[in-house]
Amino acid sequence: MSHALTVVKIGGSLAADRVRLRRLLGGLADGAEGPAVIVPGGGALADAVRATQAALGFPDPLAHRLALDAMAGMARIFAALEPRLVVTQDPGGSLAAGRMPAWDPSALGGHPEIPESWDVTSDSLALWLATRLAARTCLLVKSADPPPGAGPADLARTGLVDAAFPGFASRFPGRIVLRGPGGDRPCSAAAPECAA
Repeated sequence: MSHALTVVKIGGSLAADRVRLRRLLGGLADGAEGPAVIVPGGGALADAVRATQAALGFPDPLAHRLALDAMAGMARIFAALEPRLVVTQDPGGSLAAGRMPAWDPSALGGHPEIPESWDVTSDSLALWLATRLAARTCLLVKSADPPPGAGPADLARTGLVDAAFPGFASRFPGRIVLRGPGGDRPCSAAAPECAA
């Protein structure tokens, strides 16, 4: 895979900002980030899984797999909003074919490298995929700006990313960038802080 690749995680909460979401998807399809793979957050679909688990008490591995299905559902929604996207479980193959992939992670249920709990959400999965594809950058698009100077552990403590994020960040050799409404904030997994 090309080291120029960017894995772009689009937070499911961006569904609340239809204009920004459509502009972002269109820009990615136009090549604004170069070759890219889109990792969708689960958004309201994953929130429904959390609420149902809280009400019924089923185990975390099932909730994790349902949340992966929620991400796959958001990938299909993104493709409906931007027809140049293709939903796929094999983003590398889609890139090789010249298509802009929106990743369907539903086949990851039970993967030995990925704990099946709420500690792992689309943020950590984006880093896992970026590592696997040897991407140069993992860009996390958020509906909120990260606090100045926050590193991966700080971001996890504040809830802006999931609890497993620092561990996945430590294994990703590329650049991690968070993009909120206020712009980009590069973050280094090797250093404890992000630079403004």
